[in-house]
Amino acid sequence: MSPAKAALKIEPTTTPIRAVPVSQNQASLPTKQFGLPLRPVVAPSPAKRENDFRFQVRVPVIIGEATYRGVMPVDGLISGQLNGNSGGLNIKQRTRSGASKSVPELDGEICFKDMVRVNGHIAGRIFSQKGTLIIDESARVDAFVEVGVAMISGTVNGEVVAHERVELGPCAVINGNISTRALTIKPGAIFHGECRMRNVA
Repeated sequence: MSPAKAALKIEPTTTPIRAVPVSQNQASLPTKQFGLPLRPVVAPSPAKRENDFRFQVRVPVIIGEATYRGVMPVDGLISGQLNGNSGGLNIKQRTRSGASKSVPELDGEICFKDMVRVNGHIAGRIFSQKGTLIIDESARVDAFVEVGVAMISGTVNGEVVAHERVELGPCAVINGNISTRALTIKPGAIFHGECRMRNVA
């Protein structure tokens, strides 16, 4: 075996060392000892401190294309773009410890054309001449609702006017009057109020 190959086998592999800025105190230190260059010792970086606030990405309050005018309280971080050209908005809310009174995530007027799904707590007024409103099981709506079709699986506190039909799922809770052409109530749904059937014409 040649001496060069033997030296390569004995020579330990070295890892590159990061360059660190030299302070004025270090500038006066010797750069060589026993004829060998001295290498600076890099102190390990301190561990990143955990943020005291914990945030969670929540399901969007509404899914679908709609116009909204009102109040949106946020206890957390907002990122994204708010505009009229299909802008997106992400909200990370602080986790809530213990039982607290539910506060509407949107409080105002929501207007839409085709279809909107509600996943959170909203209040105010929801309007669509021919659109379909879907209220999820975990959703709560404290609003006057006037839409084409209302498919309700969550809680609605307020009057519901549907120009075509209303469907109440097994987990639906309605506290208010319903005015529609057709009404479907599945077993398990709770309806406190009066129902007025609209003319089919």
